[in-house]
Amino acid sequence: MPRSVPASLLWLGLLSATSAQEAPFGLAWGPVAEVPRPLKADREANLTALFFPRGWGPAQGPGTAEVILVVCREQGLQQVIWVGLPLSGEALAKARRAIRDEGVRRYGEPEPGPANDSEAWPGGRALLASREAAEGRRQLVMTAFGPGYAACSEAHRAETGHPAGGHVADLIGTGGP
Repeated sequence: MPRSVPASLLWLGLLSATSAQEAPFGLAWGPVAEVPRPLKADREANLTALFFPRGWGPAQGPGTAEVILVVCREQGLQQVIWVGLPLSGEALAKARRAIRDEGVRRYGEPEPGPANDSEAWPGGRALLASREAAEGRRQLVMTAFGPGYAACSEAHRAETGHPAGGHVADLIGTGGP
């Protein structure tokens, strides 16, 4: 694990979207014509999650452990989740500050998120949180949402009884929506 990961490299892919239709990692929100082959795919109702471990497809970069693309049946790609490598102490604090600062630069000041240790950007554009990892370390988790995410989540709730956001809550360990 590198001692110091430049902030610009950690979030270059996830926060690089510059328009409403541009998703992180050079992808586009909406219909998906082609994605790299994932390690695994998991489907529930109208959602398909594509999992890319470090070094696969969009999961490149020195601070990346995993990237998950969430594709909705009707709306296409509507969520990109980045999971960082396990960190602790000053390395964790420095990485979080860098990610937060870049989010503030692009999206404005975040508000407290739905879980402890989480922040959400205005308009439901992104969420930054952390989750427990081995040996007392934590993994930063950043998720970006597409413009059709709310409709996708409502369709998911209609089919399953829970919103799509419940899966991110499970990922970061809150167990709630």
